[in-house]
Amino acid sequence: MENIGTLEYVLDKYSKIWSWKITGDRAVSMISRLVSEAWYGENINEIIIPDSTETVKQLKLIMDRYPLEILSKSAWQRKIVKTYAPKPTISPIKLKLKRAKPGDQFRGKLLNFQKEGLDFLLKSSGNALLADEMGLGKTVQTLAYTASEKQTFPLLVVAPLVTLKNWEREIQKFLKKKSRNGRIIESESPSVTMIRTGKSKELPLTDVYIINYELLLKRNYDLAKVGLKTIVCDEVHNLRSKSTQKYKAVKKLAANPSVHYRIGLSGTPIYNRGSEIWPIIDILKPGLLGSFKEFCEYFCYVNENGKAIVLENKRVSLRNELQKHVMLRRKKVDVLKELKDKVRYKEVIAADTDYYLEELDKIWKKVESEQKDADSEFSKSASYHRAIQSERQIAGIAKLPHVINFVKNIMEIEENVVVFCHHKVIHKLLHESLQEFSPVSIIGGQSDDLRQDQIDKFQKGESKLMIAGIRAGNVGINLTRAKYVIFAELDWSPAIHRQAEDRLHRIGQKNTVFAYYLIGQGTLDDHVANILVDKSYEIDEIMDESKENYENKDKAELILAQIQDKIRSK
Repeated sequence: MENIGTLEYVLDKYSKIWSWKITGDRAVSMISRLVSEAWYGENINEIIIPDSTETVKQLKLIMDRYPLEILSKSAWQRKIVKTYAPKPTISPIKLKLKRAKPGDQFRGKLLNFQKEGLDFLLKSSGNALLADEMGLGKTVQTLAYTASEKQTFPLLVVAPLVTLKNWEREIQKFLKKKSRNGRIIESESPSVTMIRTGKSKELPLTDVYIINYELLLKRNYDLAKVGLKTIVCDEVHNLRSKSTQKYKAVKKLAANPSVHYRIGLSGTPIYNRGSEIWPIIDILKPGLLGSFKEFCEYFCYVNENGKAIVLENKRVSLRNELQKHVMLRRKKVDVLKELKDKVRYKEVIAADTDYYLEELDKIWKKVESEQKDADSEFSKSASYHRAIQSERQIAGIAKLPHVINFVKNIMEIEENVVVFCHHKVIHKLLHESLQEFSPVSIIGGQSDDLRQDQIDKFQKGESKLMIAGIRAGNVGINLTRAKYVIFAELDWSPAIHRQAEDRLHRIGQKNTVFAYYLIGQGTLDDHVANILVDKSYEIDEIMDESKENYENKDKAELILAQIQDKIRSK
């Protein structure tokens, strides 16, 4: 078999440590996926990895299948890059939290751990990331804070479109009106302006403004004139990319002199990579993690796709830095002792492989044609991404009959079930094939009233089956009536799945929640599942002290590397 590259034992003159140098396009591509700590050499197809038990194990896994030419020992001069650890000038938040009492403007009761969340927000002076797991009442803790801290109104809530109505309801439920002379009016709630158009015009003077992320840039000028004191960013992971208009709009508004308090809410602030935390913290507490360049140099390495990944040996220190200065993170298992477990199953089901392979062949033939005709790199990239999307859809269709049988088997025992899917065509086919159960639906494009009507019917028991789009139904809803959640299709981000699971697994759930991930045998699902495992490791180590266990992780990573190698060598 032909060698795919070279392997050489080298002395790094900078660190005086013996390391392994790998050269060759295919070899470097595989190693960069299998080894978390690596740096690039002087040449394009050259990578250096530490000489550790773990990396030697990975090298042996590759060499059992792909030969590498073994070279002699040599010395090698690593390029020296000076790095800077972030040096926060902000005083740390005292970790011992007390059970704070909400102010007179708050209506309702807080659980004990929610009172501690209020204390955290008070001690952080309202510039904080509340990262409690989903279902622990981040909204109510935030409203309790706005009712307890001085000078919090006018308040701006920036949230996903599907959660705006929910914010309006929660404000009416938990907050009392305060008059200009400071008198509390028990029978009234703060005035609310819901901003639902991008057309610029003067805003009325109200206590609370609610807007979705997509409109914020267009209404930035109008909002800057109302003297905002507090900005709450719900599902703050929407700001995880510093290149988006959403991030730029919030960053600009949060910098206004009138704004004193900036609160981010998300049980999943990190969706795919640990470096996504930087833009969020840059808005809540600018400078805490240094500039993005300094953050990356200290905490991250850059993978083969140019993405900044937090090094394994830096993940704990990053979590400690966040918890010390800006982030409160509680898990349901720690604060809701009465809440039952959440159990995940990866269920491999049959798929129509003849259909899948036939359609896959058509897709890649189309890609080849489009790649030849493409007149720019953008066109080539767009063509490739369309192909991946099409491949995911045919994977969903190929396993659909078996998904339907799986759902029917659970429905036969008269349980309430939520089924999540990704593509609209899959949603439509599931709805048509399961009509005997009179399913209710959540899907993108629904009106607020229709969406809430479908949720209410499910929660009241008028229907035992909910079919939801995984990105339309993963936030802002409560589905505690069910204890079974089925993923008919997979998303690339583990955070999306966790959000969807926690529509069921939250305060009010009296049963163990069972989450079934249906993997179509011989389809793209295998590849997506492996990516989810890898991303979950990084997220868990940064957000929580313990990480979830996954069986055969090394084997899963090697299979993924082999898949990528096959694609590259075609």
